[in-house]
Amino acid sequence: MTAVIKTGGKQYSVKKDDIIIVEKLPDEKGNTITFNEVLMITEGDKTIIGTPLIENATVTAEVVEQDRAKKIIVFKKRRRQNSRRTIGHRQFQTRLKILDISATGQKKPAKVAAPKEEKVVKTEAKKEAPIKAPAKKAAPKAALAEKKAPAKKAPAKKTTKKA
Repeated sequence: MTAVIKTGGKQYSVKKDDIIIVEKLPDEKGNTITFNEVLMITEGDKTIIGTPLIENATVTAEVVEQDRAKKIIVFKKRRRQNSRRTIGHRQFQTRLKILDISATGQKKPAKVAAPKEEKVVKTEAKKEAPIKAPAKKAAPKAALAEKKAPAKKAPAKKTTKKA
């Protein structure tokens, strides 16, 4: 299944599990994005073309990475004017992995693991008071005072008089 989506003023032809690079999107790594601007979907011999968009069609993608493109050098020169200017530029971009293409907008049911059987263990209900742990007693203040040693003072500096 192939789809043509529109994002960032450009159109991209995508398939499931494709990785595409688009202009920066405001989502973080790991987030899922749904594109509603789907222009065309092709599945085998069947082609659906929108006028201009296909209603309810969606393409779901995951943000793989947010980075910047390779640096380009912009060099401007006006001849015979002794005027030159060199500037570098790196465009922000987002790398996406296409997860799903849907012509109806409905998500396909995810694979659900079979529920595990739980073992039920029957126990006799005992009506006893819960056992409480003995409360810790506070240490006597005299013992705390012995543990703390008085701070030692540095010896006084000797000064000599010069004659």
